[in-house]
Parts: sequence; structure tokens; C-alpha cells
Amino acid sequence: MTSLLHQFSNSVKHWYLPLIIGVLFILFGIYIFTVPLETYLTLSILFSVSYIVSGLMDIFFSIGNNKTLKGWGWYLVGGIFTFAIGIYLAIYPSISIAVLPFFVGFTMLFRSFQLLGFSFDMKDLKILNWGNAAITSVLGIILSLLLLANPIFTGISLVTITALSFIFVGIASLVLAFNLKNLRISQIK
Repeated sequence: MTSLLHQFSNSVKHWYLPLIIGVLFILFGIYIFTVPLETYLTLSILFSVSYIVSGLMDIFFSIGNNKTLKGWGWYLVGGIFTFAIGIYLAIYPSISIAVLPFFVGFTMLFRSFQLLGFSFDMKDLKILNWGNAAITSVLGIILSLLLLANPIFTGISLVTITALSFIFVGIASLVLAFNLKNLRISQIK
């Protein structure tokens, strides 16, 4: 994955998919803030739909770029993992409040580490705002670890931690997408 973005400088396809994923994660994060803890089943359905869509987009992105990306397998694995979690949550929508945060925590943790790796690739390419993606990725990692360490974190609602995790992962995806778009524009010039 260390040279993933270096290979993007040769050919960037589907740069907009991380943008769509980021917007979806941010929208779902904002929506999660509005859903009270009593309707956690609704949150479970929302997670399953968002994971299925996000997983399919990641799979499509990785397969579409398998000839130009050396580390395309990481995106494929992330997409398959996210898609599998979405299918599992769709099959079992009544997952208890004690189990769902672990699925969300592990998925957000994986995605945050993935985006952190991309931000360091952006640094190697001398992209000035690589730090924005790194900071939001680290915040996503911290919130994911909080979610995994104690799902019913005292003083902070489970819904709040989950929503913030979604938002920070979404922001990091947006930063990645706009940097990929700028790489594409600089290729054309």
C-alpha cells in the first residue's frame, strides 16, 4: 500500500467513488445523531445498508483499478469485509446493542487505518493537505478504539461515538477523493 497513490499518478479511474463513500458516511453519521438510542434497530438497518453500498463501491473501485494499482487488493479486502458485515447485519437486524458496536468498531478501525495509509502516500507525493486526511483518520481510529474498548462508554452515548466515527471516516474519504481528482487534473496538464 506504500506506493498506492504513486500508481494513481499514472492513471486514476473512478476517483469519485471515495467521494461518494465519504458523503454517505458523513450523511449516515449526521443521521445517527438524530436517531435516539431506543430505535437502535433502525440504526442496525441503516448500518447494513450503508455497509452493503460502501462495500460494493470499494469492490468496484478495486477491480476497476486492478491493472493500475499495485496495492488494489487492500481496497478489495476492505470492500469484501464491509460488504460481508452489511449482509450479516441485514440477515440479523435484531443484533443486540452489545454486539453491533463491535462490528461497527472493527469496520471503522480498518477503514481509518486504510485512510491513514493513503494520507502518508499523499505526503510522499507532496500533496499539501495530506495532514487533514491523517488527522481525521487518527480521530476515526481513536473513536473506533473507544467503541471497541467499552461499547457503552460512560458519559458519552454509543450513538454519539458511532456517529462521530462515521463522520471522521467520511471526511478522510472526501480529502482522499479530492486529492485523487487533483492528481487526475495534473495528469491531464
